[in-house]
Amino acid sequence: MSTQHHLSCPLCVCRDSVVPFARDAIREYLICANCDLVFVPPQYHPAADVEKRRYDMHHNDPKDAGYRRFLSQMADPLKARLPAGAEGLDFGSGPTGALALLLEEAGFRMNRYDPFYAPDAAILDREYDIVACSEVVEHFHQPAREWELLFRLVKPGGWLGIMTLLREHETDFTTWWYCRDITHVCFYSRRTFEWTALRYGLAVEFIGASVALLSRQ
Repeated sequence: MSTQHHLSCPLCVCRDSVVPFARDAIREYLICANCDLVFVPPQYHPAADVEKRRYDMHHNDPKDAGYRRFLSQMADPLKARLPAGAEGLDFGSGPTGALALLLEEAGFRMNRYDPFYAPDAAILDREYDIVACSEVVEHFHQPAREWELLFRLVKPGGWLGIMTLLREHETDFTTWWYCRDITHVCFYSRRTFEWTALRYGLAVEFIGASVALLSRQ
């Protein structure tokens, strides 16, 4: 195990709180005692072209019934909480914008942003009633900066919906399938989300094992 615990946490930026957590055949993982984020050190982050090739392999067809059911884990509770006519942003939309489509079908107006597939930065210059991220935050290389952007995009009274498989403390991390994807570099627990909500003055509720809804007062 490397002794890279001199690194600051990439989420809470706390010093002297990072310690070794696990190692597999490809990379090592560190954990922050302050916010409970598990992350891989920067030297294990994939290059942009490697990320893009990996994402190009995904087949996220918005017409696929199974994929729609998967996205509905977050889309359905969001639809129940949003006022009619709400406008939102599918952040990390991928090439198909399937999550945005599900919300548009319910009558909401949706924009799409993705650094690879829909990279119009002007979309990020305003606030939204809802910002929805499906399988996005585990890819953040600089989570402190990227989470700051997410919260800035949400209007007062709005919602931030996150779908990412939460790390359970009883999980055997070294055999957990979710960390086998080399583009996954951050792993969140419920305590990580609770820390994040407290940091930004939000309320958080969890739905199942992979959805967190954060409301901005």
